[in-house]
Amino acid sequence: MKILLIGYGKMGRAIQAQAIARGHQIAGIIDPARPETRITDFSPAEVDVAIEFTHPDAAFQNVTDCLQQGLPVVCGSTGWLHHFAEAKALSQQTGTPLFYASNYSVGVNLFFHFNEYMAAKMHQFGGYDVQVREIHHTQKVDQPSGTALTTAEGILRHFPGKTRWRNDAATEAHELAVISEREGAVIGTHIVTYSSPADTIELKHEAHTREGFVQGALLAAEWLPGRQGVFGMKDLLGL
Repeated sequence: MKILLIGYGKMGRAIQAQAIARGHQIAGIIDPARPETRITDFSPAEVDVAIEFTHPDAAFQNVTDCLQQGLPVVCGSTGWLHHFAEAKALSQQTGTPLFYASNYSVGVNLFFHFNEYMAAKMHQFGGYDVQVREIHHTQKVDQPSGTALTTAEGILRHFPGKTRWRNDAATEAHELAVISEREGAVIGTHIVTYSSPADTIELKHEAHTREGFVQGALLAAEWLPGRQGVFGMKDLLGL
């Protein structure tokens, strides 16, 4: 499979290494450090799929360029979802598939699945308040993290006592607190805490390396070509 890498930071380099180890080819690398190479230089004859991990400010344009060029694209950048409806419409218009996930780790996506189940059960039995906490390295730009937002949205869908999230301590009972912390070189930790006067229950995912994200992104890239539509990890994993 011929892969176009968009973004050549820590994730881009890790994806390159694993892709080559799995027998894939790197058709090109798009990065601000290589301004001579552009997405529009590539066509479906040269690229089977693009994998995009960049910056919130660049992601939507990168996805747009891929879809307009007819390049299936797997996007892992967060912080641009206010443009997602436009990207979805362009995918439908061009017939080019788009795969988006806020987090590509299989473990995290199982965490999302169990988070929604837990929210429904905890609401059913009552007496608990809930909070989300996320911890990342100091270089992470967006907050809350995309993973924390997906977690919060899952809770809001299944825990009717909460109607909106707040990136701080909650000031109203109907607010879901999403606490963001930035420290050291933490890869990514997400914790959902349910507390009552009687006890506390936590659901936690802690990433030790980026390998889980890389493997999931490559699984998505191998799965996407030949499909039409907009997909996510639930589609890939059958959740």
